[in-house]
This record gives sequence, structure tokens and C-alpha cells, in this order.
Amino acid sequence: MSAQGWLVDRQARLRAFDRRHPWVMDTLVAVPIVLFSIPNLIEKPLSATIATLVLLPPLYWRRRHPFPAFLVTAAIELAQASLDVAVGAGVILLVMLFGVASRGSWRAMAWASGITVVLSISEIYWLNPVPQNRTVTLFLLLGTTMGAVASGVAVRTRRAYLIALEDRADRLEVERDTRARLAVAEERARVAREMHDIVGHHVSVIVGLADGAAALATSRAEKTAEPLQLIGTTGRQALAELRRVLGVLRDQDSDPQLSPQPGIDDLDRLLPSVRAAGLPVSYSTSGELQTLGRGVQLAVYRIVQEALTNTLKHAGPGATAQVTLAASDGEVRVRVRDNGRGAPAAPSHGLVGMRERAAMYGGVVTAGPAERGWLVDVVLKEPS
Repeated sequence: MSAQGWLVDRQARLRAFDRRHPWVMDTLVAVPIVLFSIPNLIEKPLSATIATLVLLPPLYWRRRHPFPAFLVTAAIELAQASLDVAVGAGVILLVMLFGVASRGSWRAMAWASGITVVLSISEIYWLNPVPQNRTVTLFLLLGTTMGAVASGVAVRTRRAYLIALEDRADRLEVERDTRARLAVAEERARVAREMHDIVGHHVSVIVGLADGAAALATSRAEKTAEPLQLIGTTGRQALAELRRVLGVLRDQDSDPQLSPQPGIDDLDRLLPSVRAAGLPVSYSTSGELQTLGRGVQLAVYRIVQEALTNTLKHAGPGATAQVTLAASDGEVRVRVRDNGRGAPAAPSHGLVGMRERAAMYGGVVTAGPAERGWLVDVVLKEPS
């Protein structure tokens, strides 16, 4: 440890000890005063003893009541000067002045400084006049007074600085914890959206396939109709349970394991499953889509997936859908349009997710009825 570090460590330990045992430091201050008063105790035992006994108690309550302790000491100093009894009240007065400057109010410090100056002038010129070099003595006393005040103000400033540092550290710790909780909450919400997009889509496809197969089996009077209908019913129940579970997931801690996310190329695997579920889908692209960032590609994939999932659920039988992707001038436009009859009864998690994904890339989502069917029109901006 360096010399500076050693000094800082010892200073911190001394302050901690003083906070735990303040009477020890007060006693260390009182001992020299008593030793200084021994000659007067021998010469004038009664008056000096009374003055000493009255003078020492303020040392022990100057921390809690600095200005009253100063006033008591100033009164004793005045009496001492009048009776010509030197028991060290002047030194203790400077200690009290230091305490007022370091712990008292600014007004109390001003009053204490003024009283000290008046007492010094009174003693030098009237109460116990100095025979020679009065001006030098006055400047010496005023210098010690200013030194006591300056030292007290320095201690006050340092204490306020340390308190400010501790408060700032506490606020930074709270802010760090808040940011961590917000990050966890945001990640849980993201995982919830991903689960809705992925699981909801595939379960919707399963339900569509089961309903279509059940209808075909019923028309052919096959025995497989009832199991297929049961699959469709179970799938719809699973979707309902999924939406309820997502709300719980958003409020619980989780540590999700992330995996590579799909992009625009993965639409070639998504669309066949949608067609197999009974929804004919046409797909067209224009522009340099492959140059888009992975984040934008993921947003495009999820938007198309959610739009087609809603079409499967709400468009009705005989509906078709058209997916169009166009990239130009740093933007990509996603249009999913169907000619069905249905529309979502209320904003779904998927529609909210579309808007959140679009907002991440400065985009706009337009979703609503078209001339016939439903239209989802999204414009995303490629980050520069």
C-alpha cells in the first residue's frame, strides 16, 4: 500500500472510531485544557476549579448543539477575562467556533464569528488589556479565528461532498437495477411475442389441416372424421391456452435460450405450410431483399407470418392471400392482402407485435378492411 493509501485508510478508520466513540476525542481535547489550567488551579484554586468544571461539559455536547455550546463557552471566556482566571477558555472557544462552522447553520456561524471577534477586541483593549503590541496580538487572534472558521467550513464542504457521492452512488445503483429489470421485462415480452408468432402460427396450420381433413372425411363418410375434428378442437383450445400463458410469461422471470432467427429466405418454407392448411397464397418480390439486415428480415418474416395466421383464422373458406415484398431507397414494403370475409374482433398480440417491430425500424403499419377482405401494409426503414 502506498503512503497516500495508508494515510487515507488511517483517516477513514479514525473517523469511524470517532463516530462510534465521540467521547474519546472530546476527552483528548479536554486533557490539554486541564493541563494548561494547572498553574491557575494552584494559584486560585476555588475560582479556577469552578471555571474548569463549568468549561468542560460543553465539550461533550458540542456535536449535537454546537451553537449553544459556543455561547456557554463565550460566556465563560468573558467571565474568565473579567476575573483574570486563565483556564483555557479561549482555546476551547476556538474549538467551539470550529464546531459551529462545521456543523451549525450559516447564520449561527456568522454570529459565532462576530462574537469571537468582539470578545478578542474587548479582552485586548478593555477587559484584560495587553501592555504592548496590541495590534499584533489582535491580528494573531483574528487569524486564529479565521483559521478555525475556514477549517470548519472545509470539513463541512468535505462532508457534504461525501454525502453527495454516497447519494449519487445509491441513485446509480437503483438506476442500474431498474435498467436490469426493464431489460428483463423487455426480453420476456420479446419471448412472448416470439412464442405467439411461432407456436400460434403452427397450431393454426394444424387446426386448418385438421378441419379440412375432417370435412373431407365427413363427406366421404369415413371413420377418421371424428378424430380429425377432435384434433381441430384441441388445437383451438391450445391456442386459447397459449394466449393466457403469454400473459403469465410477461410477468415472470425467465432466462431464454436464443436461437438463430428466420429471415426472408425462410418464407419459402413458411408459405407451403400455409397453402397446405387450405389458404392459397401467391408470393412476389422486387428489389434487393437479400441485402437487408438480419433484424429487418426477421421483422418482415414475423409480419408476414402473423398476417397469414390471422387470415387463416378469420378469412373464412375459399379465401386466397397475396404477399408482396418490395425493397427500394432504403425501405422495404410488406403487403399481405386476402379476399376473405373475416376480420379480427379485437387487436391481437400479433397486431401489437407488428406495430412494435415496425416502430423499431421507423416504420408504419396499416391494417384494416380493403375493398374485399383484409389488408396489412407495412413500411420499414433500413437502418443507415
